[in-house]
Amino acid sequence: MNTLVRIAELSWRPVLEIAVLWFILYHILLLFAGTRARQVFRGILILVFLFLLSQAAGLPTVGWLLNKLFAISVIAALIIFHPEIRQGFVRLGQQHFFATSMKEEEIDLMLTQISKATDNLCKTRVGALIAIENKDSLSAYAENGVRLDARVSPELIETVFTPNSILHDGGLVIQDGRITAAGCIFPLTDNQDLSRMFGTRHRAALGLSEQTDAVIIVVSEERHDTSVVYQERLYRDLGKEELFQKIKEFLKSTLNR
Repeated sequence: MNTLVRIAELSWRPVLEIAVLWFILYHILLLFAGTRARQVFRGILILVFLFLLSQAAGLPTVGWLLNKLFAISVIAALIIFHPEIRQGFVRLGQQHFFATSMKEEEIDLMLTQISKATDNLCKTRVGALIAIENKDSLSAYAENGVRLDARVSPELIETVFTPNSILHDGGLVIQDGRITAAGCIFPLTDNQDLSRMFGTRHRAALGLSEQTDAVIIVVSEERHDTSVVYQERLYRDLGKEELFQKIKEFLKSTLNR
């Protein structure tokens, strides 16, 4: 009986270890998604695989060389890709582990209200910056603004971005279907290749998308158009219906939380 128990233990432990390692590596790759560091991390994993293969094949010289190369690669990656690695750990700290879920009809209602507001703002040439929380928490950015905790409505959104108001120049944060804060400061993008035609709002939207998976809406008062920024990509000149569909597409992961 004891022998059977030991055999059972030996059989499930390697499976558990492989599952844990796979889970860790998979989420590390997700943290660095869309960055140069992800490609470097993949290269390091290949070196580790080759090192283990050389050990199993009894090739000590190749193993020694790969071991030295691995150590140098890790140090070089930490130095060269420090910003991307820091960004990855910021995302890890912002992940929802016990997130509340919204029903699809609640999201549709929220997006309808937002679309009405942005359409009106666009027609009246009033700028706006709205961030909708997805999986990554926006609480840190909401804390540096003015707390509201209000229902999403076109009237409130338009009032917040009324020219010359105190909250006009900041960003508005929406979490779990409610406006939690306004006048929030978002990080500006480090992208030097961004066209000069884009102002501070677009740069703040791209900067926030580099650190979170939020869906950010930008209404340009200069160009009289509405854009959506998601995962460091900018989708310009969207109509009312296009805006609705694009945001809902990006929030699909929220529906399945």
